[in-house]
Amino acid sequence: MLIAQLTDLHLRPRGLPANRVVETNMLAARALAAAARHRPDVILLTGDLADRGEPGAYRELARMLAAEPGLPPVFALPGNHDDRAAMNEALPALAPLADGFIQRAVEGFPARLVLADTLVPGSSAGALCAARLAWLETTLAAAPDRPTLLAMHHPPFATGIGHMDRIALQDPEEFAALLARHPQVRLVACGHVHRPVVTRIAEAAVMIAPSVAHQVALDLRADAPSAFVLEPGAFLLHRWTGAAFVTHTALVEAFPGPFPFLGAAEG
Repeated sequence: MLIAQLTDLHLRPRGLPANRVVETNMLAARALAAAARHRPDVILLTGDLADRGEPGAYRELARMLAAEPGLPPVFALPGNHDDRAAMNEALPALAPLADGFIQRAVEGFPARLVLADTLVPGSSAGALCAARLAWLETTLAAAPDRPTLLAMHHPPFATGIGHMDRIALQDPEEFAALLARHPQVRLVACGHVHRPVVTRIAEAAVMIAPSVAHQVALDLRADAPSAFVLEPGAFLLHRWTGAAFVTHTALVEAFPGPFPFLGAAEG
C-alpha cells in the first residue's frame, strides 16, 4: 500500500499568490501530478489546503483534482489556515463534517487511516479538545489489531524551530498518553512546519512532511525570526510493507535523468 502525503498547499483564489510571492496554486497542481506518477493507493492532504480559508481556494483545489486523471481516493483534514465550513462546502467528499469536525477513519486498505482534526478557529496553534480526544480513543479502540496511520495537521512535539513550536499541538502529553495506549498506531503523519522532521512517540514514528510549496527557514536559534524560503516543494510517500511503514521524500520538481550507472570498464 502506498500513501502520498501532500501538505500545506496554501491555495488562493485564482490569480492570487500566497505571501505576495509564492505561486501556490501552480505548485500544488504540479505536486498532484508528481504524486500521481507514483501511482499511490491513497492521496492524503494534511491541512492548510487554503492560505486564508477562502471559498475560492477550495474551488481551485476541486478544479485541480477534477483535472488530474486517474487519481486514487483523496482524503483531507484541516489546518490552522483552513475554514471548516468553506472546505466542506467545496469538497464534501474529501472533507465531510461530523459533529462539527473534519475527521474520520478510512477502512478497506491494508493499513487503517485515521484523520484527526486539530484546528482551533482563530488560533495558529492546534488542539485536541476533550471531544476530539474521546473520538480518537473510541476510534482507535475499535480496531486494536489493525496497523494504523494517524494523520493530523499540528505536530505533537517540539522541533527546535521556536516560532513553529509555539503554535504546535497544545498539551501534547495527552496525545502521547493516547498513543501509548494504542500501539497499533505505527505512524503519525503531520504537516504545519513546512519541513521534513522525524521523531518517535511511544511505538509510533512521527513525521512532519515538507510543504509542496514554500518551506519554513531552517533556523534552530532560540530567537529565530518567522520566515520562509523558496526551497523545492516536496511530499512524502509512505509505503506499508505489511510489517512496517517505509517513507520516501519525493521532490515535486523534475530533474534530468534517470541515467544508467556505468561500470568502471564502461566509464
